[in-house]
Amino acid sequence: MKNIIFGLIILQRGRRLTLRLFQDSSCMMAHTWTCTLLLGVLFTLGIEASFLHMEDFIKEVKELEVGNTDLKPVHVLRALRSASGLTDPFIQHYLGKPKSVSPNYVNVSAYLTSALHHHITADNQELGVVLTADGTTVALRPLLLGIEAGFLRRLRWDVPNRHPNTPVTKKSPRYEDQSPDGCWDSLASPRTFTLTHRPTLLTTAQLNGGMDGVILAREAFKSRSLKLSALLTMYYGQKLDQRGLDAAPCIISQRRRDNFQQLLQSSESVLGVLRMEAVAVAEINKRMKGKRVMRLKEKKQMMSAMNGKIRELVQKYTDCPPIIPRCMWGAEPYKGTPTNLSLPLSFLYIHHTAIPSQPCTSFQQCSVDMRAMQRFHQEERGWDDIGYSFVAGSDGYIYEGRGWHWQGAHTLGHNSIGFGVSFIGDYSHALPSTHSMELVREKLAFCGVQGGRLVDRFVVHGHRQVVLHTSCPGDALYSEIQTWEHFGNVTKHRAVLCISGSDHRHGPQSLETLHSLLPPPGQVKGPQSAPCRLTSSLWVTILLSGRDHGA
Repeated sequence: MKNIIFGLIILQRGRRLTLRLFQDSSCMMAHTWTCTLLLGVLFTLGIEASFLHMEDFIKEVKELEVGNTDLKPVHVLRALRSASGLTDPFIQHYLGKPKSVSPNYVNVSAYLTSALHHHITADNQELGVVLTADGTTVALRPLLLGIEAGFLRRLRWDVPNRHPNTPVTKKSPRYEDQSPDGCWDSLASPRTFTLTHRPTLLTTAQLNGGMDGVILAREAFKSRSLKLSALLTMYYGQKLDQRGLDAAPCIISQRRRDNFQQLLQSSESVLGVLRMEAVAVAEINKRMKGKRVMRLKEKKQMMSAMNGKIRELVQKYTDCPPIIPRCMWGAEPYKGTPTNLSLPLSFLYIHHTAIPSQPCTSFQQCSVDMRAMQRFHQEERGWDDIGYSFVAGSDGYIYEGRGWHWQGAHTLGHNSIGFGVSFIGDYSHALPSTHSMELVREKLAFCGVQGGRLVDRFVVHGHRQVVLHTSCPGDALYSEIQTWEHFGNVTKHRAVLCISGSDHRHGPQSLETLHSLLPPPGQVKGPQSAPCRLTSSLWVTILLSGRDHGA
């Protein structure tokens, strides 16, 4: 029986390098080292290709399809898997061997080959990932492995679960601790993606890629003639109108968590690619510690042992809203040293931005709005940072302001006891998109409780309820939040009257002005139930000093 191998030839067209993948039954196995050497050379050339945008990747895939018109989508996926070296026995056990392709010669660009080589370096750079138009980062390896499984109709990912699933509780590790996100060196021309810390299970990019792969596998299963580039463009290239996700198609990247959660409820087999990726991460960590490479049997055993952990991780991940971190929207550094919150908190304060007055429906526009608000808060109001804890766009994402741990400057007198969440837009007469409200009401709140940041019986208040002389969050939105489960009324005269220390925004005001705002004589409880002392001619002593305390 003749030995069959795949060969690789380097081709150069100007500054563009490609690999020619060919099948040659006449090659001797002794020459296989040549193929390995050529592949290794390409990974060290510092190839000048496109940047690491998803659009760049799709463009390269489309060029591959145009140059090989006889290739079916499954053959494109097999060619990419072969050229990228994703042929180890563990992957072949589930997807089979990447058999012969048609035609015999397929030009695979070096960009594609290097882009599919997922790895985490010693300094926490994650390779094999791309930046998508919606502001998230996706690992290409689990994405394409999942899609290939769909084209092959080989979705046999079920693995015996010898370890019972651990119930998700507040004591369970938070998903961001196990699956870190990261930051790109540039959003316009991304080349390097650095993680916040090393993963214990999977990176956020791997989670995104694995989920997207399974979701798109279902689409590939429905239409096996659909070109791979068309499938990716449909999913990652959808532009939203002013209605945001409310009027968007179901199968788009902005809906990945909701779509994957629905698939997970019907079958745990959708976790197959993610289990495989978790084994790959574990193997990388073992290699970095100088341990030997795991055999197929060991990998399968580890995959089974990880089943419960992966399910718990994915459950917590999909229960939480997708949050765009500060580095991704281009936040300026915090001025000074932030004050850490004492968690969990008891309140969620709802705001609208008013200015910007229009909802943002893309990562690019929402990022512009976030930078504008931060600039206004820091430069015009003299605060240390953007005031809000979180901001909801209409693009399907929550944007991190000061986050879960830093005290905000959003709700005068109440910043130490609650998170401030604002919707981008003016909602005096209209409501935010239904999807954005659900993200805050259901996902963000639930994530806060599960993560130990909000108490179980937290209370939702509108900004106007606790701060005098503001119409925020707008009449329409305020009417809406009164229907929310956790909405609570405020006792008359409770709104910011006892202010002390460093929890206010304004400079000294005349006592005459403050006199007109106070209730009848008697003790008034402050935000944290500290009694305000009475004076001879006025009812309350109010101390006003400092900065960065919110509206």
